[in-house]
Amino acid sequence: MSRQDINRSGEMEVFVRAVELGGFSAAATACRMTPSAVSKLVARLETRLGTRLINRSTRRLQLTPEGCAFYERSVSILADIAEAERHASTGEQAAGPIRINTSASFGNHVLAPLLPAFMALHPAVTLDISYTDKIVDLMEERADVAIRAGPLKDSSLIARKLGAARKLIVASPDYLHHHDEPKSIADLEKHCRIGFSYSRAIAGWPLLDQDETVHVPVTPGVQIGDGDGMRHMAIAGVGIARLADFTVRADIAAGRLVPVLENLNPGDIEEFYAVYIGAGGPLPARVRALLDFLAANVRL
Repeated sequence: MSRQDINRSGEMEVFVRAVELGGFSAAATACRMTPSAVSKLVARLETRLGTRLINRSTRRLQLTPEGCAFYERSVSILADIAEAERHASTGEQAAGPIRINTSASFGNHVLAPLLPAFMALHPAVTLDISYTDKIVDLMEERADVAIRAGPLKDSSLIARKLGAARKLIVASPDYLHHHDEPKSIADLEKHCRIGFSYSRAIAGWPLLDQDETVHVPVTPGVQIGDGDGMRHMAIAGVGIARLADFTVRADIAAGRLVPVLENLNPGDIEEFYAVYIGAGGPLPARVRALLDFLAANVRL
């Protein structure tokens, strides 16, 4: 078979299906082929490339390092082909799926209220949203856009600033009724503090100590994996939490939470960014539409 006769995109699609579905039989069903045909196709692909892509066992498929690299490039190439076909039929219309990764706090309090307007502007777009406060690998998660707080560390990503939020230490009136309200840094030792169950870019709580900002180490009495869960714990009277003001603004107005140690608050802020993978040429119209919309409409 000549190189011109090889259907490279077809091979990539079958290979990607086999990896994502976890086996040749499942890929065969999805691609309307026989398991034997899928196995032979992958074997021909490995022979042509001169490297093993998959280690096979009776239970599962395991990608080799070369297979991982080929899988990631194949996913990107197939996405580009699909985007080219969409552009050929719809021009620069924003259409197709957008995978978004964001924290539960930002998702619930900022993103969700904006989505109806975005969907009305771009009815051909579909959204796949995952919530996690942890930093994820956009390539591994196949996310188009992630909303992240704090400084950007990965140089392969591009960021658009969405705004900045002031941080507050809060507690419920019921909690403060049963415990003396903290008035100093030393008083925090007497209280249950709610913290994240994973490491943060800034360790401790920034507080003023004789007009100097210090980062007070905080050993949480309760640890939790997301900011909105922390907010609910604080409202329930479990302890004291430090949160972005946009997550607790309505709770403070309604009396469910009360700011504490405001005289020691240095006014530190946390910046929020929409980040995306920068390499690979122009952004798809659907991703560009979301980024432009968030930059114009997010208010923290």
